[in-house]
Amino acid sequence: MTLQPHKTGVSFGVALGLFHLLWSFLIALGVAQPLMDFIFILHRITPVYKILPFDFVLATGLVLVTAAIGYVFGYAFAVIWNKVQK
Repeated sequence: MTLQPHKTGVSFGVALGLFHLLWSFLIALGVAQPLMDFIFILHRITPVYKILPFDFVLATGLVLVTAAIGYVFGYAFAVIWNKVQK
């Protein structure tokens, strides 16, 4: 099976970007801190991190940067996959 690097990169980028868009929405809704505290407690870790207030510019930057990183990793994954499959 051959992967198309651009399509794989877009898929990874969209997935990673959407994940961080969801995280940004959780921050905007004010539920990110209780959720993070709950996750830490489930892992038997004392919560030490404080979620900062929502900032649209930072949230946009987070989504765009992580989507770009996802694209690069997806592209590289497809190139490596195709070379290994030969």
